Amino acid sequence: MNTAPLTDLLPCETDSPEATHALGRRLAEHLRPGDVVALYGDLGTGKTRLVKGIAAGLGIPETEVTSPTFTLVHEYRGGRLPLYHFDAYRLRRLEEFFDLGYEEYFYGDGVSVVEWADRIEPLLPPHTLRMHLEHLGGDRRRITWLPPSPKADRRA
Repeated sequence: MNTAPLTDLLPCETDSPEATHALGRRLAEHLRPGDVVALYGDLGTGKTRLVKGIAAGLGIPETEVTSPTFTLVHEYRGGRLPLYHFDAYRLRRLEEFFDLGYEEYFYGDGVSVVEWADRIEPLLPPHTLRMHLEHLGGDRRRITWLPPSPKADRRA
């Protein structure tokens, strides 16, 4: 992902779920096949709301987007690009992510967005856009970029 156009988007603060959604829509304009977006943050920081915005920006009805907590991945097609939405919250072992065939998603024809990405950090490609969402109180969120991890998979 070329992050240069994203400097106008991040870092930022949002003051409502709708503003977090709108950020996701704007982010989607810059996403290309094979992009990976890793989301970090505690429960309730707006990760799924941001994914719904990304889906809407890709032309996927946001009403279809739900957290894949119990299935690990949901695939959404029918938009400008397929969206692969991962939730690693309930992951017990890294091997479970291998069993999904994650490489086909990460290096495929769509956009992969991973909630709770810290749980699969060693598998993330170096080109991953890492975003941290922080709850500031009420509906306010701070969304920032994170630098690449030195442990990231270097095969890309």
